[in-house]
Amino acid sequence: MNDESPLNPAILTTAQLATAESRATATPMMEQFIEIKAANPDSMLFYRMGDFYELFFEDAVDAARALGITLTKRGQHLGQDIPMCGVPVHAADDYLQKLIMLGFRVAVCEQVEDPAEAKKRGSKSVVRRDVTRLVTPGTLTEDKLLDPSQSNFLMALARVKGSGEAQYGLAWIDISTGAFHVAESRLARLMADIARVEPRELILADNVFHDPEIRPLIEQIGRVAAPQPAVLFDSASAEGRLTRFFDVGSLDGFGSFSRAELAAAAAAIAYVEKTQISERPALGRPERERDGARMFIDPATRASLELVRTLSGDRQGSLIKAIDRTVTGGGGRKLGEWLMAPLTDPDAINARLDGVSYLIANPALTDSLRRGLKGVADMPRALSRLALNRGGPRDLGAILSGLKAAHEIAGLFDEAGAPAHLQSAVSTLRQVPDEISSRLDATLDDELPLLKRDGGFVRAGHSPELDELRALRDQSRRVIAGLQLSYAEDTGVRSLKIKHNNVLGYFIEVTALNAAPLTDTDEAKARFIHRQTMANAMRFTTTELSDLETRIANAAGEALAIELGAFDLLVELAVAHADVIKAAADALSIIDVAASLAELAQEQGYARPRVDDSLAFEITAGRHPVVEQALRKQAAQPFVANDCNLSPPAAATGSEEGGTIWLLTGPNMGGKSTFLRQNALIAILAQMGSFVPAGAAHIGVVDRLFSRVGASDDLARGRSTFMVEMVETAAILNQASPHSLVILDEIGRGTATFDGLSIAWAAVEHLHAQNRCRGLFATHFHELTALSEKLPRLSNATMKVKEWQGEVVFLHEVGAGAADRSYGIQVARLAGLPDAVVARAREVLQLLETSERENPAARLVDDLPLFAVPLHKEPVKQTRGPSETDAFLTGLNPDEMTPRDALEALYELKRRLSEQPKG
Repeated sequence: MNDESPLNPAILTTAQLATAESRATATPMMEQFIEIKAANPDSMLFYRMGDFYELFFEDAVDAARALGITLTKRGQHLGQDIPMCGVPVHAADDYLQKLIMLGFRVAVCEQVEDPAEAKKRGSKSVVRRDVTRLVTPGTLTEDKLLDPSQSNFLMALARVKGSGEAQYGLAWIDISTGAFHVAESRLARLMADIARVEPRELILADNVFHDPEIRPLIEQIGRVAAPQPAVLFDSASAEGRLTRFFDVGSLDGFGSFSRAELAAAAAAIAYVEKTQISERPALGRPERERDGARMFIDPATRASLELVRTLSGDRQGSLIKAIDRTVTGGGGRKLGEWLMAPLTDPDAINARLDGVSYLIANPALTDSLRRGLKGVADMPRALSRLALNRGGPRDLGAILSGLKAAHEIAGLFDEAGAPAHLQSAVSTLRQVPDEISSRLDATLDDELPLLKRDGGFVRAGHSPELDELRALRDQSRRVIAGLQLSYAEDTGVRSLKIKHNNVLGYFIEVTALNAAPLTDTDEAKARFIHRQTMANAMRFTTTELSDLETRIANAAGEALAIELGAFDLLVELAVAHADVIKAAADALSIIDVAASLAELAQEQGYARPRVDDSLAFEITAGRHPVVEQALRKQAAQPFVANDCNLSPPAAATGSEEGGTIWLLTGPNMGGKSTFLRQNALIAILAQMGSFVPAGAAHIGVVDRLFSRVGASDDLARGRSTFMVEMVETAAILNQASPHSLVILDEIGRGTATFDGLSIAWAAVEHLHAQNRCRGLFATHFHELTALSEKLPRLSNATMKVKEWQGEVVFLHEVGAGAADRSYGIQVARLAGLPDAVVARAREVLQLLETSERENPAARLVDDLPLFAVPLHKEPVKQTRGPSETDAFLTGLNPDEMTPRDALEALYELKRRLSEQPKG
């Protein structure tokens, strides 16, 4: 660290602390801190001291700045003040959340020894401490640190080099739920596959991290990426690590995995074991995702379509915010997974759509399901905390309430009525054994404390021994009073009292005159043991009273011990049935998503799409799901619906078969970008299994979706706005297939007019001839509309406008044809440009449009096909001498001309040219 603290002009770094001189001169406590810190150099060390986690040296300075807490000092080391700050243990989660959000990793160092034991080794002995957990962004389990509706994935990236192209494997784990997935990838699509999962933390071998080929990807990901020792990614030992973790003899029952996938999966497991120290999370078996089973959406497309967050990073205004009607945390996460990875199998898509249709047709069932689901706690995350020894009674209560709700929800379905997709989920709910919920229900009280150490979570009547101890603990006065009454009756001494002090504890006291019944006989002496004689009284005890005193003193501890024993048994039961509990939770999430999509469709008037494996793309009265809701809320304005038909023309056969491309022209603010995006979003919604905002929709499965809408730069990597545009366009032209959907907006506008027009022209030709995809191509280059005469699958469409009394009215309607104007000056006026600027712009535009000339595009159309060989002609020799016009032009000095002089010269040049003979 280079920053300097006011307390420490030169803060000692971790490397400086780890030197032999540093350790030799440190106090015993500092020596322990330095040793533990040296073993965890990449983590901020939370060093437990009593009721606080203390931080020292660099960690203290960084934490004080990040958390806004006071930086103090504690003694000196190597002649310099030791910076220190601390956070209370009871509030540690709040501070951890801030640090994790800022990208820090934290090593939690706890006292692993009773201070009393440390004192036995000497008065200056230091209590033993050790790191019990590494807290990183991808390994969180606490409710306070997690968003209930978003997954929290740790991803491992492995590379295996062979004789050919390097193989890449991805494995991602949500330790908070136990989800575990693996997939293969390629360098070209690596960033897209990572962006689909959106991991909170990405680990990869340090040699891969520093590989120049991977550096561009690391720069895009940022500090989410964390290099790890290459040994974690060893593919040779990967299978052994996985079989040991899952305690199986072979991975054959898990499926077939490539070397790269095994290496990634084993690395993820190794990192989980490293961060969780001695605790073992309840992870599910790795599920392999088949290549091509999900729609390919590159990172630029995800960003421009604002699927889960807007371009400014907010969830409000994103697609998921507009469609999310789930009522459980698991349902919210499941909806996000479906949205980020739409399916490409028509049968699987239609199975999901069948479930939504069924619930729309049964509104009473849907209402009952949603009411029942609202009471479902987050079972997977509760189970994960219990397995990692971080759970409490309320986590057991969450599993109990979830299993009860699962039983009730399964009972709402008719045995044969639901479609297969829902019936499979219901069948899973019915397979949960009653043993789990019955034991939890019989043991747990209705009101549960947050922490198990507080006790009071075992139901009264569950354990007679516990009930007796609680009675002693809570009603000791009543028990003592009962014993006192018994002794008084047995001895006949009505004034007999049982008292207590700190010296004798509990004792029987009688006056000296009334002591005879307790001392006269051998039987009385054997029962009542003399303790003390006072001036006016005598004190006794009994074996029964001594035992009772001991039991009262120990009742609280013994009662808590019994409760903790019951807690451990219940945790053992839950972890033993982890797969069943997680399967039930997943089934509830599927039902929640289906019910929420049914609710959405009913509320917003969505229609079921027809999805098959054709090249069709026909949307009737389509709407933008986010903009439509925003208009309804803000201005109560109706959204203008539009049709879109990119299906292959009826005449297209053989080599000409392919989707239609619409060339969309029209003014700014006319609604082009909204129209482009809404059709992409409709495709995503349909293939994730949702009804769509349209009157009707027929969509042939889209294998890859590309959307290049809006301008952005990447200055950190030396890329201008136009360079980013060209890179993204190149990716589209190189990867799109006939089953792809391509959305392009204003390609070529970031450079000179003729350069941009040429690029856009060639891009349209390539999309038509080579990619043969379905596409929407919006442009202000009106010259491109001439291409529709020669490209059979290219159609012109325009955003309609109306001019009235010198004003332009945007109708937001799409119709056939081409725009003849862009109405840029009208938009500039609406934006607030000064009147003088607007007026001058009109004058310049009128001058530029004065010369009526042939559209140059008309001459280019005949140059098809795209890859025609250019004809090389001999240059024509110039035989004439300089003309009067040449001399006129040579005599002009633009630097000395006023605007009026330039305009007059332009008119003169035009006159001279018009007088020249033709030919």
